[in-house]
Amino acid sequence: MKKVIIYVLLVAIAGLTSMCSGNSGQGPGEEKKDRAKGKPPQQKGNVIKFKQYSCIDRQGTGGEAFSFLMPVDWVFDGGIIWFLDNPAMPATAAMKLTNPRGSEQFELFPNQAFWYTTNQQMLYIKPVGSRYFGCEVRPQMNAMQALHRVVLPRFRSDAGNLRVISEQEVPELAQIIKKTQQPQAGLRADANAGKVRVEYTMNGKPMEEEIYAAVESYTYPIQSWSGVVYNTNWTVDYIFSFKAEKGKLDEAAKIFQTIIYSFRVNPNWYNKYTQLVNYLIQRQIQQIHSIGELSRMLAQTSDQIREDNMRQYYEREAIHDKISENFSDYIRGVDRYYDPNVGHQVELPTGYDNAWSNPLGEYIISDDPNYNPNIGSNLHWEQLERK
Repeated sequence: MKKVIIYVLLVAIAGLTSMCSGNSGQGPGEEKKDRAKGKPPQQKGNVIKFKQYSCIDRQGTGGEAFSFLMPVDWVFDGGIIWFLDNPAMPATAAMKLTNPRGSEQFELFPNQAFWYTTNQQMLYIKPVGSRYFGCEVRPQMNAMQALHRVVLPRFRSDAGNLRVISEQEVPELAQIIKKTQQPQAGLRADANAGKVRVEYTMNGKPMEEEIYAAVESYTYPIQSWSGVVYNTNWTVDYIFSFKAEKGKLDEAAKIFQTIIYSFRVNPNWYNKYTQLVNYLIQRQIQQIHSIGELSRMLAQTSDQIREDNMRQYYEREAIHDKISENFSDYIRGVDRYYDPNVGHQVELPTGYDNAWSNPLGEYIISDDPNYNPNIGSNLHWEQLERK
């Protein structure tokens, strides 16, 4: 089973919707009209309908950045944004997937890029809290410290009565991340990961949420006038969460897992991004001065995907698999189906006896043996075979 990594290069969520146009996979005719009127999809018994969402990187490459399955009536908010002051991480993404009729939400948070040094003279010029090559100057933390001191204060400061009810390191995830870090002479790389489960009050409702994060670091020696000093670039990444009203996270777990398993970063986008990072670093370009300059740089990248880029791409898939496997004690798995419309397997929530797909990349699952989505629809729904 092939599950593609969410390459979580994340940015602040505010204002992102206008920067990412998507293809929701909506079809013509009666179903499209029903959706425009706000009508729910046809239901009989327990039915869940998924659609394929494709996010287009309008600001950068102009092509698809990533795609995934989401419940047809959930709302997407997010996209790709390009940073102009961080040559090592010039693009980020963030998103929220929200059930407008409930409290369930899947969220990706911005990567947090940091830098620190043992050079006291440099720290005098760039004190803690300032920025250096687009990174915040701050001493390194491990993943559990970062969750408590960075992630929760920055992204859940508006949560009332927040308390951590459990926390756990995820060493398997850290080991997989380490395998993607390319060894270089004189460079010390490290990674660790963890997760916390929290409860809090939001808009008068008791909520529970599980939040993941990893810390990747690279430390390297620098010769200074006073001797050898060490600089460290470290990033809090793979920050995402699953949340729902207290007592409802269990029943939403299968939907969250389906979203993750279906997430696909477009390899062409990843290839152009990797080429741009290499270009900026090799030429020691500290800052892109305008979006126009960014567009010219991206236009010079090759469409041919290098073998080492694809190797890195598929190594990241293994990280995504481990994240999926570690999503709380609530996960009960997904079922695999062969979809003839796309020619490969898909993963949909378990516990449903019937599944269908159509040529638009939409899926329906139902536990009602008498339900048939072809009745009353102008689309052809193909029943899928469980593998």
